[in-house]
Amino acid sequence: MGFLLSKFMDQNLKKQQEFMLHNSRLQMERQILMQNEMRERQMAMQIAWSREFVKYYGTFFGLATFALTAGAIKKKKPGLFVPVVPLSLFMAYQLDMAYGTLIHRMKGEAESIMATERDRLEMPHGMPTFDSIEKARRVKSHLPLLSEK
Repeated sequence: MGFLLSKFMDQNLKKQQEFMLHNSRLQMERQILMQNEMRERQMAMQIAWSREFVKYYGTFFGLATFALTAGAIKKKKPGLFVPVVPLSLFMAYQLDMAYGTLIHRMKGEAESIMATERDRLEMPHGMPTFDSIEKARRVKSHLPLLSEK
């Protein structure tokens, strides 16, 4: 009788462990999907911000270029045209960010860094561990360590 009960308990425990593993895998997949969704939304907001900024900066750039060019011609001072150069470089950067391929080039560069320069990505003092986080929490709290129980 004890053997049958033990066998039944072992089967039940195994099923429960498989169920827990399945649930933890589902939870992990959902977290990954949620984090990716949030990342995509943040990227979309950044691109939208860049496009909105181009509208305002483009207006300023157009008026400034027109005024500086007109002033340089009218006063016969080509030096008045000099500020147009850095303004146009900044405008080109903003246009590339908002409508061009800057994000694709940045992604490619990031992939290259992750593949060939892993050492630049390491955190100071290495990856945080449960124990290091628990010790830091303990310093800020009056509660005992979980491992002490």
